[in-house]
Amino acid sequence: MNFNTDIIDKINSHLPSMSESDQKIANVILNNPQAIVNYTITELANKAAVSTASVSRFCKNLDLVGFHQLKILLAQTDSKRDDYFKEVSLDDFSASLNKISANKVAEIRHTLLPLDSQKILPILELIKKARLIQISAEGATFPVAEDAAYKFNQIGFLAIATSSYETALAQTINLSEADLLIAISNSGESRELLSQIAIAHQKHVPVLALTNRQDSPIALEADFHIKTAVRQRVLESQYYFSRLAALSVIEVLFLLLIADDPKRLAKIEFHEQLVAQKKI
Repeated sequence: MNFNTDIIDKINSHLPSMSESDQKIANVILNNPQAIVNYTITELANKAAVSTASVSRFCKNLDLVGFHQLKILLAQTDSKRDDYFKEVSLDDFSASLNKISANKVAEIRHTLLPLDSQKILPILELIKKARLIQISAEGATFPVAEDAAYKFNQIGFLAIATSSYETALAQTINLSEADLLIAISNSGESRELLSQIAIAHQKHVPVLALTNRQDSPIALEADFHIKTAVRQRVLESQYYFSRLAALSVIEVLFLLLIADDPKRLAKIEFHEQLVAQKKI
């Protein structure tokens, strides 16, 4: 099974938008994916405290034929992988750090390994040819956009990012087909970013999207899409967007652009010299 179709990734990416019943089922599966292979549909339903009909709906919501297909896909995952999200607790600080570390590694690995030259090279060309790169995100995701703008500017690509939706929208209105819009979203369902993408399309501006779901509205509207993996279950029932995977994608693009033209390193060095006076 390749990383793009990994059922564990799919469950994790859909988890925040699942119904309460689906989340109960997902949590049981994620706690011990390999054990589910030997469950009956009734056993899984009982373990999740839901009905067997709920398990069937859960499978259909993941575009699966049924429970049997779910078991097949779980059986095809690597039983030795220790990257399923486990609970963290201050009761065992060292173990918790190991669990967090394992899951951060899993997020990066499952984000980067599916990437190939056919996907990335056209994106690098877009960046290199862009007169201006606008990077848009909201809320907890905005630091990723800010980091991307900083990195791209450092190596000679004019990039902008603003946390104000109104300002970002005004900036999109002024883009041209010589520019590039990068939209970064956890769920891929942001109305604000979809509005910007719609304007970008009207102006024939290419759009690159980074989201956790390849079937999300933003991913489907974008010209290019990179799927970020997530291992986001923390403290039993709370869900958070990890920025690490999206930041890793930006880092990859940044490093590949430098590898494409080592002269871009000189731009970083020049910038560092300019800001060095701020350091002790």
